[in-house]
Amino acid sequence: MGQESFISREADAAAVAAREGPLRYYLRGQSTTLARYVLEQTLFALLGGIPGLVGIGLRALAYKLILSSDGLPAIEDHVRLAQPTHIHLGQQVYLDRGVYLHACPQGIFIGDRTFVMHGSELHVYNFRGLPQSGIWVGANSFIGEFCLIRGQGGVQIGESVLLAPRVQLLAVEHIFQDPSRPVMEQGIVARGIRVGDGAWIGAGAIVLDGVTVGERAVVGAGAVVTCDVPPLAVAVGVPARVIRQRSMPPEPPDLPFSPEHPPRLWR
Repeated sequence: MGQESFISREADAAAVAAREGPLRYYLRGQSTTLARYVLEQTLFALLGGIPGLVGIGLRALAYKLILSSDGLPAIEDHVRLAQPTHIHLGQQVYLDRGVYLHACPQGIFIGDRTFVMHGSELHVYNFRGLPQSGIWVGANSFIGEFCLIRGQGGVQIGESVLLAPRVQLLAVEHIFQDPSRPVMEQGIVARGIRVGDGAWIGAGAIVLDGVTVGERAVVGAGAVVTCDVPPLAVAVGVPARVIRQRSMPPEPPDLPFSPEHPPRLWR
């Protein structure tokens, strides 16, 4: 767990809402300006519920007015976007029905040809001012149904990563050292989560703040990961522990080419 810890003792959401007023607090969480909020909500109202290919095509064109995209994303109906100015989608990204992206300042970045399946939530509501907040997902990855990624501490997911249904990546923890005060008033600490290229996290697993899951590692279904998982390791259980290492296949021998003995291309 080599990530640097960041501590914020900013007021909790209820206190901020009471200080700013509920209307201003709500608008600040949903968009960057009132004008953009009106534009975004108008597009959502007109196009957000249209099903099928017609809806996908219309949203692919119109939503480029409110978010950043390298191509024409496939966005199903009833996808909820908050702070879409801070959302960046690569080429051929797919957002399934009911996905929720909430992207405060540093935002959410989803790489080329990545799928986010229905009911999943990627959430970066950074009202406490943590400097490293954000969610970065590499290319060719797959986020299964009803996954939850909280990015206050920063979540970095590599390429070709597989998150099975209902995986939770929770890059934030509450401070609770003072028993005389409610936990929600004591602030938060966040170090971030990293998932290496080619990793697989099984269904229902929970990865807690400060953890790195190494490249091509496997986390078993239902595991609670509190410590780093090395590359190529298999970790299972509550709390998760490494039970074995996966070995890479040996490299084929580099045989010299000889005109007298050309390679055989058929049997």
